[in-house]
Amino acid sequence: MKFGSLMLTLSASAMLAACASPASRFYTLGGGDARAVPSTQASFYFELAPVDVPQQVAKNQLVVQTSPAQVRVLEDERWASLPGDEVRRALSADLTQQLGAIDVYGTPHPESVPVYRVKVNVQRFESWPGSQAVLDAVWSVRAAGSDTVLTCRTVAQERVDAGYDALVDGHRKAVDALASAISAGVRSLSALPSTAAGPAASAKSKGGANAKPATAPVLPCPSASAATTASAQ
Repeated sequence: MKFGSLMLTLSASAMLAACASPASRFYTLGGGDARAVPSTQASFYFELAPVDVPQQVAKNQLVVQTSPAQVRVLEDERWASLPGDEVRRALSADLTQQLGAIDVYGTPHPESVPVYRVKVNVQRFESWPGSQAVLDAVWSVRAAGSDTVLTCRTVAQERVDAGYDALVDGHRKAVDALASAISAGVRSLSALPSTAAGPAASAKSKGGANAKPATAPVLPCPSASAATTASAQ
């Protein structure tokens, strides 16, 4: 009886081990090489709002494309945080490094320092294992207190090797490309004269309350991959 009980226990243990789920792996867009500290600090701040991503990928599991019309949710391959948070964190770090400015979203800051508000809406966040990582985003930059808005679209497609590490690295490079386009947009707005950055206020001060607002400048989108022309409204 004792021998039979021992064999039964060992068999049950073996079955449980065979049925046990493999350990999950977690990925982040915030890693990579250490970013150099900017040698000079910008004379402005920026605010990066929470990033919107498509609902079908707004989950911790990696969602990969198996065809243009079909996806697969990978239970054992997961993001360390939700994709929108991952993109925002990596994008904020990139913008801080490229602009030499501080992201003050949700943080008190001196009112005398100009602030550029950045909003990103990700239209596509596609993962094609062994093929490419795609980031298609519409973004805007507005100087706080200004009527001038720069609105552009950036499509970044990064070739990737096999494996999920390579896929995540492709998304990281796509975020870097998006950050470069947004940084150029912020610099374009910061280079405008103060009167151009606030046309309504300028016109009102010159012609009174009934004065017709001056026409805001139309700026080109800074990225060659942008599909629209910047609109200043």
